Amino acid sequence: MLPKGSFRRCLVVAGLALCFAGVAEAAPDTSSPVGSANVTVADPTVPRPPGQPCVVQLFSNDTFNDYSPRPFSYTPPASCGTSWSKVVLEGDFSVSAGEQYDRTATIFLGGVNLYFGTTQEPASTEGRSWHVERDLTDYSALFRNAGQGQVFIGNIVNSTYTGVIYGSARLLFYPASVVAPAAKAPDAVYPLSSDPIGSTVTLNNSSSQMAATLTLPRNVERAYLDVFTQSQYADEFWYTCVPDQYAAETSECGGGNFREAEVSIDGQPAGVAPVYPWIYTGGIDLYIWKPTPGVQALNFMPYRVDLTPFAGILSNGSPHTVAVNVQGANNYFSATASLLVYQDAGAKQVSGQLVSNTLANQPPTPTIGSTLSQDASGNVTGNITTDLSRHFTIEGYVDTSHGRVHTTVDQTVAFADTQGFTIQGSLYDQTSDQLTSVEGVSRSRIGTFISGEFKERFRYPLHVDYNQTTLSSGGYSILTTIRQGYEQHSGVSIDGFPLYSADVHNKVEGSDTLVLNSGFQIVSHSGQQTKQTYAFSDSLGGCYSGSVSSANDVVTAYSSGQGCPGQRNRVFWFTHPDGSPYLGDAALGW
Repeated sequence: MLPKGSFRRCLVVAGLALCFAGVAEAAPDTSSPVGSANVTVADPTVPRPPGQPCVVQLFSNDTFNDYSPRPFSYTPPASCGTSWSKVVLEGDFSVSAGEQYDRTATIFLGGVNLYFGTTQEPASTEGRSWHVERDLTDYSALFRNAGQGQVFIGNIVNSTYTGVIYGSARLLFYPASVVAPAAKAPDAVYPLSSDPIGSTVTLNNSSSQMAATLTLPRNVERAYLDVFTQSQYADEFWYTCVPDQYAAETSECGGGNFREAEVSIDGQPAGVAPVYPWIYTGGIDLYIWKPTPGVQALNFMPYRVDLTPFAGILSNGSPHTVAVNVQGANNYFSATASLLVYQDAGAKQVSGQLVSNTLANQPPTPTIGSTLSQDASGNVTGNITTDLSRHFTIEGYVDTSHGRVHTTVDQTVAFADTQGFTIQGSLYDQTSDQLTSVEGVSRSRIGTFISGEFKERFRYPLHVDYNQTTLSSGGYSILTTIRQGYEQHSGVSIDGFPLYSADVHNKVEGSDTLVLNSGFQIVSHSGQQTKQTYAFSDSLGGCYSGSVSSANDVVTAYSSGQGCPGQRNRVFWFTHPDGSPYLGDAALGW
């Protein structure tokens, strides 16, 4: 039997303007990617406000063929002022034909992460190119000052790994206008990074921390933490691992498969960030991801943790340590985070306290169950289950220039996983069904008046069926079927009156069969098929839909706008159809 894990990585490689004038409506699709083998996704781009942006090039046509970061200097745009309705990062990358692994890609400025993702693997005779975008409006405070940054795509190029990666990136600044007012962006951004220019932090185990000790302004009114946690190395396929006591019996990686990012302030639990099971373009079966990668594989979205109940404490003039660790990390996770702070413009100093925190006495310890059994012939069948659900509330207040504001974060975070095994003779079958979910609400009130209420719901479903058969030739046939999704619901209301809601559904499903020889080299693959469907809708009538299907490594069907009124995508410029986080419970803080 092929040692499990041997082929999991394969080579080949705004303010709300009540007249919604700023509608981004997609032009009719005049070209079709059908028949193309190049990267094709159904994801929407970031919608833009009306007007001409100022463009600042961060780097252009850089070559990535080693493990050295590429530095760049940033200067704010001279002709767009310092108040913008939107700031968007655009990046264009490519990899030359040859053999190459997928690689991790990051862009940092002044220690703050601007982009985090991975790269597409090439074909031996054909390169690949792709485009990414990220809404960075919430980071506007960072861009008002000049600074130093760097892009890092660690890549080995030699006689074996021949694919060279190239990339360019720029920032687009959209000036504020009557129809596209300046965004109510945070007043300051603080990085949790490994150095002043910016790099990710390695978290080798549950005790490893990414931390920053900060002395913040004394008038913090709201605070949020954008968190990225990316699995690497032995932890890349964490979602297939089993508890140590079952590792030998199932021929699987140990350490269990529960992963969750824990946020703390001065050592006290302060929030939870679920870990998304990203699958990179060399993951499990590389052909599944040609030409459409897995959910967010090329462009990760951060998870935003509401730390507002701690605003009073953070404003007391003392240094405070904000930290993140990944529970269950097992060599290793790569992490970065950014603290976003709103200040009280009417007060130089505020005061406040944390009132209650029920997360503090709920450790992230899952319940493990097993029905595994082994017969006299050594055949193994049964399931391993891993479950954890926690409901918690964190409440605090801050005395501001407009009164005492109480904020309560009320969340339920859950993880449910079942690993099914059938191991007998020439057959090794492992089926993983996993669901990570978050449901919660952040409420702010002044007296009895609920000044803001922000609801969010996330679901990260994952299904992986790995079916491996030993052939009479001594080789192996491996059928892999994968389904993964990203579901997000966001809603804003004031004193019970709903103002806005939006839903994102991103799903990728695919399968392929690999044939390997006894030396674990790919002989052939067959039956590749992948489909991505993407849908966004909101309470303002915005709609986006996209779909792409492939077979035998080329696009076979593509649609955009079908399912929306008039068969056209139509979204407002201030919305987030890409799944990026909203600003929280401020009144539609666009």
